Amino acid sequence: MGVLEKNDYPYCDVSDYEVWEGDWELIEGIPYAMSPAPTMKHQSISQKIAAQLFNTLKDCKKCQAMLPINWKMADDTVVKPDNLVICSEASGLYLTQTPGIVFEILSPSTAKKDEGIKFELYQKEGVKYYIIVNPETSVAKVFKLTDDGRLIKKKDAKNDVVSLSIEDCKISFDFSKIW
Repeated sequence: MGVLEKNDYPYCDVSDYEVWEGDWELIEGIPYAMSPAPTMKHQSISQKIAAQLFNTLKDCKKCQAMLPINWKMADDTVVKPDNLVICSEASGLYLTQTPGIVFEILSPSTAKKDEGIKFELYQKEGVKYYIIVNPETSVAKVFKLTDDGRLIKKKDAKNDVVSLSIEDCKISFDFSKIW
């Protein structure tokens, strides 16, 4: 289905989101269908990202790798990043703290949202690293948050090792291992 226009649906909030069937995100009151389901390639890349993050962070006392979970940013905004790193305790239905690292894996149905709307949301929320992974080109755009609150591209990574630092944890992420 993809991106909907603001006038296509009435304004929705988390109470609406909680009763919907299927897989959805809610961004500033607008529902976004998360279908079709991710491809095998998408899931393989996500699994490799998760494994590398888990292994890298196993000695970090503050941070942990997570698979898609509901991140509630506001009463009208709930997103599900493909992979993320959080550096705080999390419990309950929703993550409410800003992750330190977010990975989104592009698919034809979500690319526009991931590169536009979600980029702006993650920048506004202060995500330190936003990594947009393109399975078709085997390139990941690595963005880092600047001191003035803007996500700036640090690197187009294909077979590169990129250093990421959050809290007291240092991550050397090897992009050659996710393709």
